[in-house]
Amino acid sequence: MSEQQGAVPDVSDRSAKDLDYWSFVELAKERLDHEFDDNDARATRVILTLNRAASLVTYDLESSIHRPRGGSWSAFRMMFVIWLAGPMEPNVVANLAGMSRAAVSNLAKTLVAKGLLRKDAAADDGRAVTLTLTAPGLAEIRDTFREQNRRESSWAAVLTDIEQDLLVMLLEKLMSQREQVGAKARN
Repeated sequence: MSEQQGAVPDVSDRSAKDLDYWSFVELAKERLDHEFDDNDARATRVILTLNRAASLVTYDLESSIHRPRGGSWSAFRMMFVIWLAGPMEPNVVANLAGMSRAAVSNLAKTLVAKGLLRKDAAADDGRAVTLTLTAPGLAEIRDTFREQNRRESSWAAVLTDIEQDLLVMLLEKLMSQREQVGAKARN
């Protein structure tokens, strides 16, 4: 098939099995530049790298900290929010933890069964529930946080203090513009 018939030209001497993440990003830039005259390669690289970094760090934390302790990244996020902000309704947990309401509901059942979380009737609405950490849940989140924070420090230590502050500033800038971008978010 010729290029005029829609064939994708081979812009790399490397086969797919020889690609690593960074050579894939470069391949993506080359291929997309060839396919689209209006390709914003820098934007693609920013989002690919942001997504990859977030996935890699999350996977590292989950596989090195949470799973060995019998937990998960989602359970940690949920318990972390309740620990720091106090007892709250599931919809508030979902919003603060960046989870769906259904995920919070399902995870709450598991954490209640493990004795780490308690569901109480909400004080102002008997139909609603409030999620509260139990004493074992509080001990678990504190111990897990200490372990995770050591791992977070290892990740962050590859950047200087100024670079860490700059990275946070840039990510906060991205997040603060989500409405301007028209980003969809969990409700």
